[in-house]
Amino acid sequence: MTATDLISGQTTDEPASDLDLTRPSGSRTARNGLASVFMVTATLLAVIPLVWVLWSAISRGIGSLLRTAWWTDAMDAADQAKWGALHAIIGTVEIGLITAVISVPIALLTAIYLVEYARGRKIARVISFAVDVLSGVPSIVAALFVFALVITTLGGRQSAWAASASLVILMVPTVLRSTEEMLKLVPDSLREASFALGVPKWRTIISVVLPTSVSGIITGIVLGLARVMGETAPLIVLLQFNQYITLNPGSPTFATLPTIISNAYTQGSADTPTVWGAALTLIILVMGLNLIAKAVSRRFIRRMGR
Repeated sequence: MTATDLISGQTTDEPASDLDLTRPSGSRTARNGLASVFMVTATLLAVIPLVWVLWSAISRGIGSLLRTAWWTDAMDAADQAKWGALHAIIGTVEIGLITAVISVPIALLTAIYLVEYARGRKIARVISFAVDVLSGVPSIVAALFVFALVITTLGGRQSAWAASASLVILMVPTVLRSTEEMLKLVPDSLREASFALGVPKWRTIISVVLPTSVSGIITGIVLGLARVMGETAPLIVLLQFNQYITLNPGSPTFATLPTIISNAYTQGSADTPTVWGAALTLIILVMGLNLIAKAVSRRFIRRMGR
């Protein structure tokens, strides 16, 4: 019996049948079509809310963003039509940078220790479990923890420093986990080749391991920063609303884009152009950070490919 006979469903010893192996059966085609319908439906259910949110923010907030005063002034004007969001944009970026400066070294050094020095040890499993638990902590719990520690126990006060401390709890697990995964992707053969040349381990990490995985590490840092810049609970608990430009992170009153939205909601004026403008500005900042992460990643990948 030849292969041609098998495909055509004919044998030399048996009579020809109606079995056709060149096309899928009717039941298999029906199951494949049903699965495709479920997947397309699930994709639409995931995309529709995103499109709806973007359309609502753009249609109701674009008017505020098109005003020059939105980017050059604060909310201290008597006329609401002249309100700007410069103070909130500065505050959001400032708190994000403070959080990143504290979080990134902690996350990078911990990830390097887990992958390069404690891989396979019990201490590494314990730390990884703690990081997994920490990554699931709700933002309001992190805010209440910092409030109880800094303000109630240590006698501090509400400030951008306290808000950044709570955001550090949220950003460290994100950056640490992404960095750890990137370091694990570096082939051991690169490390062994460096060791064979007599290069110390610390220098191998700096000169070989980190440059190889730098694109993924930077992507994780930017995505973690984008996440904390959109958090609202720590800012509500650990900051007081301010409508003026304030650069001092120790001030108890500080303006951010999420606090503009939450403050308007508590006052019963959530559906205003200023609120939707703040929401759209926050979306643009977060999407901009994501685009920067992708651009940096592609650039490093292209450079490493050379």
